[in-house]
Amino acid sequence: MRRTAALLGLPLLMIVAGCAPAGSDPAVDAPAADPRRDAFAQRATEVADAWRPLPAWKSGYVPLQDPTVLVGDPGFTDETRVAFRSGWYRDQIDLPTAKPADGAIRFPDGTLSVPLVSAATAYGQLDQGDPPPCDGRPRDPGPKLPGGGPTIEPGPDGPVSSAPQTACVPLTVTAVKLGTAPVRTSRGEAQVPAWLFTVEELAAPVARLAVAPQAVSAPPEPAPPAGPAPHGVVGAQDVQSVDGAELTWRLGVGSCDTGITPLVQERDDVVVVGGSVVTATGVCNSMLKLEPVTATLKAPLGGRPVLDVLTGAPLRLASS
Repeated sequence: MRRTAALLGLPLLMIVAGCAPAGSDPAVDAPAADPRRDAFAQRATEVADAWRPLPAWKSGYVPLQDPTVLVGDPGFTDETRVAFRSGWYRDQIDLPTAKPADGAIRFPDGTLSVPLVSAATAYGQLDQGDPPPCDGRPRDPGPKLPGGGPTIEPGPDGPVSSAPQTACVPLTVTAVKLGTAPVRTSRGEAQVPAWLFTVEELAAPVARLAVAPQAVSAPPEPAPPAGPAPHGVVGAQDVQSVDGAELTWRLGVGSCDTGITPLVQERDDVVVVGGSVVTATGVCNSMLKLEPVTATLKAPLGGRPVLDVLTGAPLRLASS
């Protein structure tokens, strides 16, 4: 039975399964007697050999994370985290509709001039609808105060309710300005033009990348190796963080799998990641669990793509 991810927008409890010592390659330094490691190494070689990026990978703009970016620590509560992940916003300002002049993306290896979208267009992409109503909280946020202040709740002091308010609060946008945000791209981390929205409920701005769609290139289609996945080898779902040479990614494992181990094949131009597991032999459900693992590369990742060992696809940086 094929495993399916039970995400549904809910946070998962995940434990870091392993961390390789500094400067090591888990796929090479570990004992060679494990057939799962040998199978990973063979498939990773096939994936790395097949990697053929398009010219835009080195000369254009290929983002490897979502276009909504947090600029700093937002100080999330349970409510605001759900609202951010769901895209629930309400604006309390007049959003500029004029397109700004072209902006510049600043890569480690140079700059690229790109057309930009207006703040109103960016907000339209950011806002994904309204949250469901909660007891004691109206659907309509109420009228705006003169000058774009906070909303006025009905009644002299607003409603008072002791009902739980989880997952029904939109984020209130009170200001916007054009700036930049750090974004992982095919050319390493770049400073990308972005509309920075000040949100009343958060301690850091929410950035929506301002690059016009016609200037954004898609990652190349993966070329997975022929044949099924080796037994005991699992694929990577996304990259969670990059800190110099320290790389954290999430594996897709079975809920009853044990012995979860990160595996890496590192080359000068590409890094292939995955993992090995000991699969359960008894009765178990078919749920997919996302398990973060960490390894330290021999050199900082830089602009090298991180490829999944099963599909050959370049991995994106996970959203917050």
